[in-house]
Amino acid sequence: MRVPPSGTPTVPGAGTLLRILRDGRPRTRSELAAVTGLARSTVAQRVDALLASGLIGPAGEAASTGGRPPTTFAFMPSARVVLAADLGATYARLALTDMAGYVLAETRADLDIATGPETVLDWVITHGRKLLEQVGRSPGELLGVGIGLPGPVEHSTGRAVNPPIMPGWDGFDVPGYVEARFFGPVLVDNDVNIMALGEHFARWGDASHLMFVKVATGIGCGIISDGGVYRGAKGAAGDLGHIQVPHGTGHPCRCGNTGCLEAVASGSAIAAELAEQGIAARTALDVVELARSGSVPALRSLRQSGRDIGEVLAASVNMLNPSIIVIGGSLALAGDHLLAGVREVIYQRSLPLATEDLRIVSAQMGERAGVIGAAVMVIEYGLSPERVEVLVSGG
Repeated sequence: MRVPPSGTPTVPGAGTLLRILRDGRPRTRSELAAVTGLARSTVAQRVDALLASGLIGPAGEAASTGGRPPTTFAFMPSARVVLAADLGATYARLALTDMAGYVLAETRADLDIATGPETVLDWVITHGRKLLEQVGRSPGELLGVGIGLPGPVEHSTGRAVNPPIMPGWDGFDVPGYVEARFFGPVLVDNDVNIMALGEHFARWGDASHLMFVKVATGIGCGIISDGGVYRGAKGAAGDLGHIQVPHGTGHPCRCGNTGCLEAVASGSAIAAELAEQGIAARTALDVVELARSGSVPALRSLRQSGRDIGEVLAASVNMLNPSIIVIGGSLALAGDHLLAGVREVIYQRSLPLATEDLRIVSAQMGERAGVIGAAVMVIEYGLSPERVEVLVSGG
């Protein structure tokens, strides 16, 4: 993601108060002063600035200890909205959320990412404006825009880097293109990272260390470490699908190498394997339908795919020690066969200490994981103490 420039705050410290109030519990000025150690007059100034920005509002009165009951204040998630886009290889999902990640409106379309950045991003911009009109909000009320792309993204610039299924996107300035036609900062990440964020935010918030594995046409992994996305030095962390597997020799991968996990265990790889056996299958969803209808070859291939993925994940479990692994993507819709294969190998091959409390589960958010994650990415950035200072100063 590209980090937009910050403005000059006029009321320093308001962001710190908002971070405290985002837990949902209303507090009085005195309580905020006690928590922060700041003078009552300083807290009053910062509360007034947050009230003027609409980020907090009065939330009733606290119990009186004598005299007039003091007013409590609470975070107002509806003060701003977030536009979130999850762009896949052949689809686009768009949602408008409040600052608590609650979906206010959404839309979806079949859209080929290979049509190029201008075509796809123009769809996001056009339909984003329609969603704003639908809920009666203006572009000026946007906290920001979050976008997930189905390829490697350099998080410091928001640009795709050598994406294998995205002709025309390599090096394209996605944040700059959208910012020039919309309002607010634009943050970009790869689709698996935002799905990991979405699952973590909505379903697994108790897990500070999580791995989300998407198994679909390709295979990718998003890593949550200490509650935040771990991207590595250039944003390439979690590229699970291009780790070589022992029996993958001779299987060409779209990355140019051979023997990659994606080349032997992805939905497209399984479909090709079944097609060689004379079974009608072209896509990951075809494999899912075959499995649901009880096709023994499809079920056998899914179980082996899970084992192959488990081989790679076992090493990751030993190295990263996550508390939960979430398996998602279209191939995970086929039932427990993929998950069973993953569990079989991980619990066998990983260290006992690393697997003692490890949970390996199916994704819970379905198609919404990406847009929720893209919204969370914007919310966490837009409501950081530094950015809040900009908002309360009118930036």
